[in-house]
Amino acid sequence: MARSETPIIQLKGVGKNYGNVNALRGVNLTVRQGEVTCILGDNGAGKSTLISIIAGLFAHDEGEYLVDEKARRFSSPREALNLGIAAVYQTLALVPLLPVWRNFFLGSEIVRGWGPFRQLDTRKMWDATQDELQRMGINLEDLEQPVGTLSGGQRQVVAIARAIHFGARVLILDEPTAALGVAQSGLVLRYVAQAARDQGIGVIFITHNPHHAFLVGDHFIVLSRGEVELDAPRADLTLDNLMFHMAGGTGLSTLEHELHSAPPAATVA
Repeated sequence: MARSETPIIQLKGVGKNYGNVNALRGVNLTVRQGEVTCILGDNGAGKSTLISIIAGLFAHDEGEYLVDEKARRFSSPREALNLGIAAVYQTLALVPLLPVWRNFFLGSEIVRGWGPFRQLDTRKMWDATQDELQRMGINLEDLEQPVGTLSGGQRQVVAIARAIHFGARVLILDEPTAALGVAQSGLVLRYVAQAARDQGIGVIFITHNPHHAFLVGDHFIVLSRGEVELDAPRADLTLDNLMFHMAGGTGLSTLEHELHSAPPAATVA
């Protein structure tokens, strides 16, 4: 699918304060169609605050948030969702005991009939779930099986397919591989790349794993204490350099210099 150079999302100098605490300061971010933007950082770096602003959970206090080059200030996730900005959190918002197709349409059920005769259109939802999963290359043996019986990776890709089916243009993935093994992580990463490449989705991939990020990312941002430590396209970056910034960047170099240049401890006679 051809990519558009016009950004779907742009953040310009965005900041967020909680009282006297600066959770984010001066964050710039651009999300384009068909690209995977990876946001990395340790715990407390500001990743959760940033994606909450993008997804409409919190409003920013400083800077500009542009969607389709128009300034926005969301007051709820529904406002962001109406513009095609969808978040898939680690909890996935799936009900383990309900079948796959039922989870796919959870909260957006298709009904037929009118008034007191309205009822769920089971066949239409079942067929739509199967078609969407197959379009993304996801093959499940039985859509009637409880979603809780799927592997962690399968649940993630079902949630991704659901978001795309309901019109996501920007897909925010919050640590989708955090609790998965190697094989299941590979499954999720494959569909992350496919969502961008084949579906033309702008993907924001939140992770603390530089190896996973480097497998699928087109652009990389590393946050540290609410500020951007690194902002670079894939062409200007190596995995080692990304890991260096994840480990602390210039602060780590300063510490290394101090430790290696420190005078030997005095000995006691």
